Amino acid sequence: MAQRTTAIKDDPAPKRDETPLPQTREELLALHRETRRRRNAAAHGSPEHVAAIALLERIEVEIARIERAMDPPLV
Repeated sequence: MAQRTTAIKDDPAPKRDETPLPQTREELLALHRETRRRRNAAAHGSPEHVAAIALLERIEVEIARIERAMDPPLV
């Protein structure tokens, strides 16, 4: 069975977006919804698609951090 890769062939090391994220759960959820729309609208495997997936990862980690810090935690 052939191995499947998800890396872009011409981009050996995708650049990571370090733009600061919002710090409230509500703003992060709104950004998450918008980023999902952008990901879904982009062609699969395109730089826009890959960038949206990377941003979704960052957003989800930040949401989890905020939810764990709540009293009581949401997780």
